[in-house]
Amino acid sequence: MKAARLVVLGVALAAGGVAAYIASSHREAAPPPAAPPPPPLATVDVLVAKNDLERGKVIGDGDVDWQTWPAASANPTFIKRTDRPDAVHQFSGAIVRVPVASGEPIREPSVVFAKGSGFLAAVLPKGMRAVAMDVSAETAAGGFILPDDHVDVLLTRHDKIAGAGGLIDSLVSETILRNVQVLAIDQAVEEKGGQKNVVGKTATLELTLDQAETLALARQQGTLSLALRSLVDSTPGSSDDNDEDSVKKRGPINTVRYGVSTVSTPR
Repeated sequence: MKAARLVVLGVALAAGGVAAYIASSHREAAPPPAAPPPPPLATVDVLVAKNDLERGKVIGDGDVDWQTWPAASANPTFIKRTDRPDAVHQFSGAIVRVPVASGEPIREPSVVFAKGSGFLAAVLPKGMRAVAMDVSAETAAGGFILPDDHVDVLLTRHDKIAGAGGLIDSLVSETILRNVQVLAIDQAVEEKGGQKNVVGKTATLELTLDQAETLALARQQGTLSLALRSLVDSTPGSSDDNDEDSVKKRGPINTVRYGVSTVSTPR
């Protein structure tokens, strides 16, 4: 019995020694090598708006500045300091064409360089004219027409038609211009302060020269009204823009100047 106890004690001591050896081996082992640091992030300085830039604003030196962006996220249309180091001063005096939020990168199409020009003259596309016409809540969709909306221009006028007792004076209405853009209501070129409608007295439209002449002639013949178009129907080439039946229904506009009769076809 005494020999058995000695054997058990010996086995226990041996197991303890082995465990102690293993534990000391783990403590003395070298720590795993540290992971290499990630490569530095490539960045680029991009020209951004320091303040909210509203449409029509003339940019000052304090309105734009450089901001560091990840190079991988920098769009090719961004203005980079490596390409144009003097861009902060170059853009001073430019006119904002499209609203730019604070912190948003400046792009070339967002501004127009036209120092000394008014806003409308600067942003009008080549060959286009800005023409104003009188409006009211009744003739401008209740005041819900805003800058950048597209409208049709309607003319309501007196006309003589043949009747049983001779010529009868009647009222006719026709669309003389289709899908034209509203540049401004009064002198507001964009919605401001959360305003959802503008009941103005003047609407400024973007027209071709022929359209401007048509509008000027129609103004002398009757009452002009604006019909607001859906956004879906405001894209160029909408189905009803080229509706031949509609064009046929709109008769020519006859204007008499100095005794000479001039006929113009609505566009």
